[in-house]
Amino acid sequence: QVQLVESGGGLVQAGGSLRLSCAASGILVSINDMDWYRQAPGKQRELVAGITSGGRTNYVDSVKGRFTVSRDNAKNTMWLQMNSLRPEDTAVYYCHAMVRTVVSFNAHVWGPGTQVTVSS
Repeated sequence: QVQLVESGGGLVQAGGSLRLSCAASGILVSINDMDWYRQAPGKQRELVAGITSGGRTNYVDSVKGRFTVSRDNAKNTMWLQMNSLRPEDTAVYYCHAMVRTVVSFNAHVWGPGTQVTVSS
């Protein structure tokens, strides 16, 4: 079974930075797309940033120019560098991956989430 674990969340003042990490473990063949989602209280979960296995990235408009997603395929790890944080970035951030295993070509895997709180 493949697991994703996020780390790096915390409390930061507006204008500050945080770097989230997502590490995959378990028996897998490869990881296809990886994404960061977030969910604020009372709101739907939204896609923040994504990166393909080839390194192509996409971002929601509200984080463009402030957040950078990256990954290391050899380490099965993805990061989200978040700069110029705003109070509206406060949310639980989730790692998501499309994983190829010995029994599934494209399995959805989610991490448990990490809290990011930005104070004004």
